[in-house]
Amino acid sequence: MSLLSKAIETLGRGGPAARSPHARLLRPAVTIRARIAIAFLLFSVLIAGLGIYATMGIRNAGLLVNKTFDQSLMSINFARAAAYDFASMRAAFSRQWLETDAAKREKLEAEIRRLAKTLSDDLEIAVQRSQSARAAAAALNVSKAVEEWKAARTRLMSGTQLGDNWETLDGYAARVDEQIDLLVNYTSGDGFLYRQSAQESVARDVRLNTGATILAVLFAIVITRVLSKRIIGPVSAASRIAGSIAAGKLDTEIPVASGDELGTLLDSMRSMRDNIKRMMDYEVSQRRSAQARLVDALESSREGVVLVDADNKVVLANSEAASFLNVDRQLLKPGISLAELSHYVDASILLSRLLTAPKREQETTEVKLSDGRYVRISRSGVRDGGFILMCSDITILKTQKASLAAAKSLLDAALDNMSQGLCLFDEGDRLQVINSRFCEIFRVRRDDIKPGMSFLDLLRASVAAGNHGVRTAEELLREQKEFVRMHPDEGHLYELADGRIIAAVYRSTSDHGWVATYEDVTERHHAEAKIMHMARHDALTDLPNRLLFREKTLQALAQHKTLAVLFVDLDRFKSVNDTLGHPFGDALLCAVTERLQLAVRGADIVARLGGDEFAVVQLGANPSSATLLAERIIGTLSEPFEIKGHQVLIGASIGIALAPGDGKDPDQLLKNADMALYRAKADGRGTFQFFQKEMGARLQERRRLELDLRKAIATSQLALYYQPIVEIASEKITGFEALLRWNHPEKGLIMPDQFIPIAEEVGLISSIGEWVIKQACHDAAKWPNSMNVAINLSAMQFRSSTLILSIISTLAATGLSARRLALEITETVFLEDDKLVLDTLHQLRDLGVRISLDDFGTGYSSLSYLRSFPFDKIKIDRSFTRELQSKEDAVAIVRAIVQLGASLGMGVVVEGVETKEQLEILKAEGCSEGQGYLFGVPKPIEEVTFTTKKAPKLAIASSNDGIKISVRSPSA
Repeated sequence: MSLLSKAIETLGRGGPAARSPHARLLRPAVTIRARIAIAFLLFSVLIAGLGIYATMGIRNAGLLVNKTFDQSLMSINFARAAAYDFASMRAAFSRQWLETDAAKREKLEAEIRRLAKTLSDDLEIAVQRSQSARAAAAALNVSKAVEEWKAARTRLMSGTQLGDNWETLDGYAARVDEQIDLLVNYTSGDGFLYRQSAQESVARDVRLNTGATILAVLFAIVITRVLSKRIIGPVSAASRIAGSIAAGKLDTEIPVASGDELGTLLDSMRSMRDNIKRMMDYEVSQRRSAQARLVDALESSREGVVLVDADNKVVLANSEAASFLNVDRQLLKPGISLAELSHYVDASILLSRLLTAPKREQETTEVKLSDGRYVRISRSGVRDGGFILMCSDITILKTQKASLAAAKSLLDAALDNMSQGLCLFDEGDRLQVINSRFCEIFRVRRDDIKPGMSFLDLLRASVAAGNHGVRTAEELLREQKEFVRMHPDEGHLYELADGRIIAAVYRSTSDHGWVATYEDVTERHHAEAKIMHMARHDALTDLPNRLLFREKTLQALAQHKTLAVLFVDLDRFKSVNDTLGHPFGDALLCAVTERLQLAVRGADIVARLGGDEFAVVQLGANPSSATLLAERIIGTLSEPFEIKGHQVLIGASIGIALAPGDGKDPDQLLKNADMALYRAKADGRGTFQFFQKEMGARLQERRRLELDLRKAIATSQLALYYQPIVEIASEKITGFEALLRWNHPEKGLIMPDQFIPIAEEVGLISSIGEWVIKQACHDAAKWPNSMNVAINLSAMQFRSSTLILSIISTLAATGLSARRLALEITETVFLEDDKLVLDTLHQLRDLGVRISLDDFGTGYSSLSYLRSFPFDKIKIDRSFTRELQSKEDAVAIVRAIVQLGASLGMGVVVEGVETKEQLEILKAEGCSEGQGYLFGVPKPIEEVTFTTKKAPKLAIASSNDGIKISVRSPSA
């Protein structure tokens, strides 16, 4: 660095050598730009070298990552595909064993051979992609096991050996599955080795690049100091000169500088100073010119302007003002006093009053000049105590007013030719405008209606014309006011004595008045009534539809204490409709309608709900009368129908609900009758069933929850809540347990024990569980590294073949360390296929994931589970925690579990800690961790915020320095 400084210093001197030809060639290096260019060149070379090295390192790391994910993970997919092919072979053989048709058996045999070929291809690709000797050996074992299975299948088909049976064949199949699992495990293990190698390479490159960057920064600091010594001094001198110029000292002396950029800057400042002087001179001249232009503009204006100062003397006036004021232009000159000027002003325009009014008073007047022009003269005060007088020619405006008056007469003609009657009232309900159509509608004489009369008088004229029967004008007024108050934006319908229907609309005006329009809508009303009938009746049978049926049922419930709702569904109607066509089906529905109306009493209600579904309401019914009616309907509809030359046989099934026992509203009754109808169909059509309260109640609820749950997954109604897990000794939060919640749009927050069993039954648990794992890992990746996340796994989800792959891909996508993920399982996962469960647990452990045994002590609590797999933690169920203060045996059980966990090297987590007394007992017993409402209720991720990377400590022990947690009561 010292050599570079000396070189720059030498180039900056202006000694004799600088005047030589050789020095003139090097002269550009003396400039600041050259010095910066040299430094920039040195930095560029250094950074380019670092970039090349970093690129090579990242490329190597990328190759390793590609090898991991593009090869190893793809190998897992092909191994899984081989497993699927083998499962398909087994399924095809099962169908072949049961098939008796020789051709179909031969077709299934060809399918098995094709699947065997596909399995072999998938294994070959899996071995190529895995690049693992262990995987190749496992694939060879898979092929051998498949061949053994095929041989056993052949012997079983031929029956050549008595010892071969399905159990033997299943044993070979289990061997194939076991070898495929080994292939997947070897492939995934090698993939993680590749990824570890990539991580080490990236870490090494990061360290080297960091060191090189620090050296580059130090080098930049040294170069900056060298350049600063050469630049800051001259720049300070230039800054002082610039400050003097900015302060207005335009006579500042500017020295002659060197030929570098700073010298150029001083020369520019000298030019700037000279330019400022010239601009100031130019601005003075421009102001003088602007005053001259202002005088010219006033003289050219069509408005008359007179400006008077505080001493009542004219300051400025133009020629147009002299013309409007009818005075000589020579008199209306600057300096003349108003007292002198008033002697020459024409008194007819009242100028003397405008000139002598108080200074701040504003006034406007209009006058007509002797030449026929109209002039508006305005006077207004100004800030200096004077005032300004403006004169405007308004002759054209007067002409326009005359035109408006003519237009008003045309508007009156238009109002009289409107199809609607119109009345305009002012703020005091006084009539301002009325048209002839109003008089025609209400049949009143135009001469009897006068502007200025009240709205009440107008109603009296309408009553006198016989439009409202015996109703008085006062009653009509009260009705109108009440309607406007309750329905300010709706139309008001009048029904006149002669049957006509008038629609009135009331609207407010900008001047606080209001306008009323009236229209004869008699024909339209009749058409709407017809449309309303069509909207409430079935178009085919003219029976009440579902809407009108509900209204009639409501009326019947209000009038009768008991009634029966019969839900009638036609049997075999769909086959008739599909076979003979829709027109034939429509005719059949009309015939069914006739028989239904004959089967019921006149007071009963028959409706068509849609399709081949009908409903009947029997008034004053009891079980006996409802039974007779149902039998009568089934009997009459079971008789043959003659439709268009065809004899048709159908039938009917009926569900019956009785009010008020089965419901007190139409929807509930119809729903219960529908449920009874399904029971009748299930019992064999052509019969009827009464609704029973226990009938399908649980099935219906579960079905609704199932449908809502499928919708919840698609519409993101599921959410995760997080409850803190606390180290009991230090009362510091070590992590959170992810708890699934369902935010139902109607039922609110639903707990998992209400919908997880349904999800397991209908096969939704895998997709829900995969979402929980992804979302929880995504949230936990944003937490401090000391915070872990625990996730509960269902037994069915744990046995999923894609669980391991899902966890691997989620950890890779979110970047969450496997050691921060804890999976909680219950003892039920061990009830079937212990070997598969243990293999899965060991694979998870190999990934670095922690495993906890949940709800220990409430299930089978077999110690063999703890011997077969070394769990990281045991979770004691909340039922023991709840009884710690009341039962000694609960304390003894907790103590025994803690000692058991300590001897096996497993941590113990206690659930359901709600009181400080329970916490003290657990501390005394040596429990490692706990969770419960004492430490915090489950909360959504938005309410879990961290303020430091340190492990947060609960507020019950000391100040909360790491996480915002509020302690709520269990009811929360």
